[in-house]
Amino acid sequence: MIWTLKIKLVFGIYAEEEWEGTLEIDGSSTLEELHNAIQEAVDFDSDHLYEFYVARTERSRDRIRFDDEDKSLYINTIESIFPLEKDRKFFYLFDYGDSWLFQVLRSRKKPFTAKSATNYPCLISELGKKPEQYPDWDE
Repeated sequence: MIWTLKIKLVFGIYAEEEWEGTLEIDGSSTLEELHNAIQEAVDFDSDHLYEFYVARTERSRDRIRFDDEDKSLYINTIESIFPLEKDRKFFYLFDYGDSWLFQVLRSRKKPFTAKSATNYPCLISELGKKPEQYPDWDE
């Protein structure tokens, strides 16, 4: 089943504007596959470490982490994360130096059967200007 997720930029050291995208992705996709889909949606180079976590807020110390160290990125799927417990949010942190932080929200749209002519995951809409991973400061 295809799920609709909203990916919202919360923080980025070089972020100049707000950005959010709506992504359609198979619910059985691993968190690593979700990482790749987000990277493609924002046109980033996947050249840094990353993690996903569930917490009350983006800065909360009380969090459940999914990262490469324990291989949970390759085991956990989108379906295994949602629904979240009450008052919990799902975050994606990319590049510990530049701290690109995104919130991942599940849409109210019900999961649906994949359309045969569509390649998933796919970015179906976006608002705002995409963040620039490595801005050229000389311009």
